[in-house]
Amino acid sequence: MTGQDFNFDADLAALAWQFDLGADEAIGDAPVSRFEPVEGSRVAERAAEPVVPAAPVLVDDVSSEALAAACGDLAALRAAMGRFEGCALRLGAKNLVFADGRPGARVMIVGEAPGREEDMAGLPFVGRSGQLLDRMLAAIGLSRRAEDPRSAVYITNVLPWRPPGNREPAADEIATMGPFLFRHITLAAPEVLVVMGNSALRTVLGITGITRVRGTWGDWRGVAVMPMFHPAALLRDPTKKREAWADLLAVRSRLDGYG
Repeated sequence: MTGQDFNFDADLAALAWQFDLGADEAIGDAPVSRFEPVEGSRVAERAAEPVVPAAPVLVDDVSSEALAAACGDLAALRAAMGRFEGCALRLGAKNLVFADGRPGARVMIVGEAPGREEDMAGLPFVGRSGQLLDRMLAAIGLSRRAEDPRSAVYITNVLPWRPPGNREPAADEIATMGPFLFRHITLAAPEVLVVMGNSALRTVLGITGITRVRGTWGDWRGVAVMPMFHPAALLRDPTKKREAWADLLAVRSRLDGYG
């Protein structure tokens, strides 16, 4: 292996990803298929029996847009996303990360994609970024655990499955899963939509440049949109917290009727 081939961070991320998939032991140089039937075993006998094909979960010509549009409530939307096979990310994820918080809340937050902790828990924003987000929301009197919709928040992501190595969502993944997010927002019906990070900004408002547009109100189908830095960016660069605090105050002001 040459110096050009070796990248410690990339190799470490690849190793962690394989560990998350359950590959925690190296057995030999050649891969071993555990699905091959052993001759003379009951598995081999059953493999020789005729197989009646199951009905496909989805027909190939059913798009994510059509599937999302057919969902009349959040439970139906979650079930549809769980059945949807058009995004390869689902193959490497442990859980579908749908949402957290209180449906019907005045504020809905859209992040980018689940990380490792979120994939394990099946809930958005539960790692370090999520803990920071909870403190940020508490500072303006909001909480995902609040029963009163006036002080509650509802949280989701652009993608419901974790991308390998926690990379940013790809353009084709956003295009595929975007209709589910748009239906999600419509069904949740928030007064204020907070988009956190460039991926959420690009998906919802169709623009990029979170540093340039954060703190500036936008509109998505009649819903007020506040772009903000993702909490992960605040952990990497704490100097951005001043701008984030100003954006939070703008959200609070709008909820109070002054925006």
